[in-house]
Amino acid sequence: MNKSVKLPPDRRIGVIGGGQLGKMLIEASRPWNVKYTVLENDLHCPASSVADKVMLGGLKDAEAIRKLALECDVLTFEIEHINSDALLEIEESGKTVIPSARALKTIQDKGIQKLFYREHAIPTADFVICDTPSNLSQVLQPFAGEKVVIKQRTGGYDGKGVDIVTKKDIESGVYISPGPCVVEHFHPEITEYSVIVAADRHGNVVTYPLIEMYFNPQSNLVEFLFSPAETTADLEADCREAAMRAVKYLQSPGLFAVELFVTEKSEVLVNEIAPRPHNSGHHTIEGSYTSQFEQLNRILLDLPLGNTEMVQPSAMINLVGAEGQSGPYKLKYTKELLAEPGVYVHLYNKTEIRPHRKMGHITVMAEGLQALLEKAGKVREWAVFE
Repeated sequence: MNKSVKLPPDRRIGVIGGGQLGKMLIEASRPWNVKYTVLENDLHCPASSVADKVMLGGLKDAEAIRKLALECDVLTFEIEHINSDALLEIEESGKTVIPSARALKTIQDKGIQKLFYREHAIPTADFVICDTPSNLSQVLQPFAGEKVVIKQRTGGYDGKGVDIVTKKDIESGVYISPGPCVVEHFHPEITEYSVIVAADRHGNVVTYPLIEMYFNPQSNLVEFLFSPAETTADLEADCREAAMRAVKYLQSPGLFAVELFVTEKSEVLVNEIAPRPHNSGHHTIEGSYTSQFEQLNRILLDLPLGNTEMVQPSAMINLVGAEGQSGPYKLKYTKELLAEPGVYVHLYNKTEIRPHRKMGHITVMAEGLQALLEKAGKVREWAVFE
């Protein structure tokens, strides 16, 4: 290790955002006694139960971010919708920010992100940027098919800000974009995958096994995933190559989740990049020798990258609020879940449930893929709140 790098107990990491990703990042650091300060506008945020300090402030408040930087050795973030200009200023003053502020600025605007793919010949769905919502119907001509995908350029999260709409609805004014957006070709027959890519400060890069994802059609949230994906070795290699290419051109250390589409013609297309731990990597907490959260801790602390191999095939089931649920909550089948071997329940310390709100997740592990899918099917029936 470089002599200038302090051992973990002497390090303090600052996290912008105190949600469940920050909570799990801090939990993964506990064997090393790393100190964490979280910036959040709620003192009772999910990460508050494990953080050494919660600093009250807005995620776009430049002065609050500067204050966080003053007391921490390195900064990271668990959500994209933050003040990247303030981070860039802090980075240029010499403070370490991982991922870099420039990488964040590329990713947090979906229009800029799509242009980045085009500039670097990274395969992605055909698109047109529409900055004037009233002109939306005028940009539809390049797209075949009856439907298109509309993505808001900024502010979208957890499935929000993405709509699949018919051209007819756009042309007749039934659908009007609420702001600047990206219009994408709609592929009706796709399989969705994710590759978690970890890049350290010295140019070393590793990937996790390919993850196959299934989304709720109403909320656009991942509701179920498993790894290794049920696909060919060649297709997995193509997915990993596309993901690593995308991360390479960001030129930043960090942990990145690269979401991919594979079309009916077996084309691999990069959909989006998340510059942080991601829902699609939660199964790695138990399912991999090094979880995505430990991996990011290693990168932040300038330690060697960890082993990304799987301990066993594993699946993840999201625990979300159902339609009509609000207020206090509890798991309905806690005893059944905790009695099942190879099943691990994670709750996010959120004070109240709401429809489609992520409240936790369940990891399921088994010795083989078929056994895993069978067990996960049973566990999914127990993944409900009351």
